[in-house]
Amino acid sequence: MNRTSNFQPAVYIMANHKGGTIYVGVTSDLPQRTWQHREGVVEGFTAKYNCKRLVWFELHATMEHAIAREKQLKGGSRKAKIALIEAGNRDWRDLFFDLNG
Repeated sequence: MNRTSNFQPAVYIMANHKGGTIYVGVTSDLPQRTWQHREGVVEGFTAKYNCKRLVWFELHATMEHAIAREKQLKGGSRKAKIALIEAGNRDWRDLFFDLNG
């Protein structure tokens, strides 16, 4: 992905399919980070479980706030994460294509 980095702290959730495995992450560049997950250039959990679908995200003013929110979400139940996703994205549609207009 050849583009200029845009600093915008965000917390996000990736999934492999509706109701499937989910991953909560934090980044300063959501379009770039999501692309990395989708293309499999990020080794680890998302690659292992094929979590390539961006199903939820939340933008923050600072990385400190984003990291605190990520920790809150990671500490919460799976049920709470699913409720958060489905409140705004009932079908678990891939939001990646919405990021750049």
